Amino acid sequence: MSRIGKAPIEIPAGVKVEIKDNVVTVKGPKGTLSQTVHPDLTVKEEDGHIVVTRPSDDKEHRAQHGLYRALIHNMIVGVSTGYRKEMELVGVGYRATATGQVLELSLGYSHAIYIKLPPEVKVEAKSERNKNPLIILESDDKQLLGQVCAKIRSLRKPEPYKGKGIKFVGEVIRRKSGKSASAK
Repeated sequence: MSRIGKAPIEIPAGVKVEIKDNVVTVKGPKGTLSQTVHPDLTVKEEDGHIVVTRPSDDKEHRAQHGLYRALIHNMIVGVSTGYRKEMELVGVGYRATATGQVLELSLGYSHAIYIKLPPEVKVEAKSERNKNPLIILESDDKQLLGQVCAKIRSLRKPEPYKGKGIKFVGEVIRRKSGKSASAK
């Protein structure tokens, strides 16, 4: 039995869940999200909890069970508290400015990079003196937020020799010594 799949999901106050024709819709103070559930699984609301059950112990049913339980849980957390990611630009001359839903990045290339973000993602750019510039992204949709972060990070991944690039705050980059360290 899937440990994740069999755990019931608690519905916090202020969140409404509607289950209709294998579509789970979650409404809360931060927004509304919906997810289509695999037709073999059953989703029920029982006294303030959501329970996902599967028909058999087939490999596919076990995999879908845990997956959809996690997706529904992420939607409930997203509409109640939301998700937030902070990214740091490490490198000389790296800058970020946000105007509306457009993020302008200066990453050492010959040109500036403009990224138009989806309306569900709120963006903020901070630049303080003697500190690396920060990009703060907030959304109620965890999947979309992760996808946007991956796109931004792919523009200049952190490299292991100097540590320059776009990284998450708190992320540790595994560093390598250069060729001068191995000369002997």
